[in-house]
Amino acid sequence: MKTTIFKNTKIAYSEQGKGTVVVLLHGFLENQLMWDDFVPEFSKKYRVITIDLLGHGQTECLGYVHSMEDQADMVHHVLHELKIRKAILVGHSMGGYVALAFAELYPDTMKGLVLLNSTSRADSDERKRNRDRAIVAVKQNYSAFVRMSIANLFSEDNRDRLAEQIERVKLEALKTPLQGVVAALEGMKIRNDREVILHFAPYPILLILGKKDGVLIYGDNLEQIDGTKVQLKSFADGHMSHLENKKQLMKVLLEFFKGV
Repeated sequence: MKTTIFKNTKIAYSEQGKGTVVVLLHGFLENQLMWDDFVPEFSKKYRVITIDLLGHGQTECLGYVHSMEDQADMVHHVLHELKIRKAILVGHSMGGYVALAFAELYPDTMKGLVLLNSTSRADSDERKRNRDRAIVAVKQNYSAFVRMSIANLFSEDNRDRLAEQIERVKLEALKTPLQGVVAALEGMKIRNDREVILHFAPYPILLILGKKDGVLIYGDNLEQIDGTKVQLKSFADGHMSHLENKKQLMKVLLEFFKGV
């Protein structure tokens, strides 16, 4: 694990391997350890960077709201420090929102984009209200909120099969400080719609969705790629494809990297 300082804030990241750069961005309540099963395989052919986003993992909080632009600027700071000029960005859920903000702010750095269980669309009014409710809930009972949030990310069929992994994800999530949780919820709530990137980006884009995702409704998410060249890969399970469909995801990502 390496660290750097961005706006007086400690940022934790790791790098491994050589070749085309692949940046892996985790989701809400996760950290760079979510990629542990993927990095050894990817780093055989690629230079793999994993980063703890603001207020998550070993990275400190920057403020009371972590906007997707703040997160993107931080990612850019890490890449700049490593003298990286072009990269493929892979973002899971909130990591996808960060990757899209990065693509908007630093288009020349983009070599390819993967949105994993993520969307280019802004929160609906209903989802914004849900974020506000989540902020109240996490302040009232942090542990209960985190545990329930994680359980809901898996399709019901997998909750017994993956009970052990789910417990591990919960324990990692419980390391996220309250301020980091709230700042991320506030940041996701105010994020911009970036669907235009899917229509006009000059680099390849892959959207990976779970058909039983309880967070991002499958049918609604298909609409955003109508009339685009975005590649689509659908898995049978929930929001946590890196655990629920690990082998398939590994194969799909390696194929995408090879084609970029």
